[in-house]
Amino acid sequence: MTQDTYVGAIDQGTTGTRFMIFDHGGDVVANAYEQHEQIYPEPGWVEHDPIEIWENTKAVVTVGLAEAGLAADQLASLGITNQRETTVIWDAPSGKPVYNALVWQDRRTTDRVEELQEAGKVEGIREKTGLECDAYFSATKAEWILDNAEPLKLESARSRDLRDRAREGELLVGTIDAWLIYNLTGNHVTDVSNASRTMLYDIEDLDWDPDLLEEFGVPAAMLPDVRPSSDEEYYGHTDPDGFLGAEVPVAGALGDQQAALFGQTCFDAGDAKNTYGTGSFYLMNTGETPVESDHGLLTTIGFQRSGEPVQYALEGSIFVTGAAIEWLEDIDLINNAAQTAELAKSVDSTDGVYVVPAFTGLGAPHWDGRARGTIVGMTRGTEKAHLVRATLEAIGYRTRDIAAAMEADSGVETTTLRVDGGAVKNDFLCQLQSDIIQTDIVRPEVDETTALGAAYAAGLAVGYWDSIDELRSNWQVDETFEPAMDAERADEMYDRWADAVERSRGWASEE
Repeated sequence: MTQDTYVGAIDQGTTGTRFMIFDHGGDVVANAYEQHEQIYPEPGWVEHDPIEIWENTKAVVTVGLAEAGLAADQLASLGITNQRETTVIWDAPSGKPVYNALVWQDRRTTDRVEELQEAGKVEGIREKTGLECDAYFSATKAEWILDNAEPLKLESARSRDLRDRAREGELLVGTIDAWLIYNLTGNHVTDVSNASRTMLYDIEDLDWDPDLLEEFGVPAAMLPDVRPSSDEEYYGHTDPDGFLGAEVPVAGALGDQQAALFGQTCFDAGDAKNTYGTGSFYLMNTGETPVESDHGLLTTIGFQRSGEPVQYALEGSIFVTGAAIEWLEDIDLINNAAQTAELAKSVDSTDGVYVVPAFTGLGAPHWDGRARGTIVGMTRGTEKAHLVRATLEAIGYRTRDIAAAMEADSGVETTTLRVDGGAVKNDFLCQLQSDIIQTDIVRPEVDETTALGAAYAAGLAVGYWDSIDELRSNWQVDETFEPAMDAERADEMYDRWADAVERSRGWASEE
């Protein structure tokens, strides 16, 4: 590759779309971002407009190239990383979605999940997919759209039933990566990491599972082709007559958390990272063998490179992290996220207050879709600063929940945790995490590791980088945070957290 070529990464997240351009050293050359609307039609329902996401994608790519002074043909490759599980169904002839995307946070299919639990189907689903049976994943979302969306009023549709059209392959289903790849290349493709999050994919057979497709009424004709995360055969090329005006290979895709694992160069079994975004996602590479969890974690696909075996991971999913900080802002306890550290430091402790930010239920290791946000321990002396500090501490406690389960399942003690995402710019939060978890927290120089991972996958596929060793040498430490709190004190605080969690559970019952 020539000196003046770069790799681009589209990072399509829960709250917005980012486009980043990286050079050979893994340094950022351009960074453009655009938010999109969060749609809440009913309590517990969360939707996005797929058309808005695609328009924003085109906009940030265009702006990023312009700000860097680069032409599109200077991109050696494009990689994609995306909010996982969020599900889109679209009409193949027109490219028009049949309904808004159902976001990973959406809980409207909780009743359906409880039906599956009562029917004793949970263990079979876990054995094949590595996942808990939960509304979080794509299967029940796709089923809901096919059952509830209005048939498209298109000439090609002839007002036929959506399921009839789906069986004939006229409707396509995918996670956001597949939606973007389709719009970029015209091909219906996903990667193994995203497929593993649908609750429709057998992670050992590496294929869509016919029994699960039948259970959820998702015809095989709708589904994307599943490819390696870094694909030397490419997913396709951008249209030279399209918005980029160039034929750029699209050759890498990873769900956002697996992309962060890749970007943090967690290529070996035992390597772990935690990403702090809207939610938090703690992943540990377990190598070429899937590790079954006995402690409420997910067994998932980490990544796959062309011609190589799949690398598996254990994952702990925390649904609300950055979203808890946004909530503090929404209710006017803070003016901006940066204020949290200042307020939290203004008090020595929370004075016994615990915040359980279970706004969309509890993920790993509790898996309670009916848990809800709870504040306990308040007195007349409780101040704003106590609530803010308790919210930050909750992020630490939820991470420790996962770390404990991870150690129990893997037998590997966590001594160092690599962290990334917007929240880790907050030194106070990083130190708090180290104190509560009682482990070293390591923050890299490039903390947008989700986009970096997608760039690495795409760049490896086209030979922009020669090997993963070259990527390892790019990874640099910004700062390491070591525990400053007494371990006994951390244990006491964490024990009380378990009591607070118990009070949040099962709250959204329908009695």
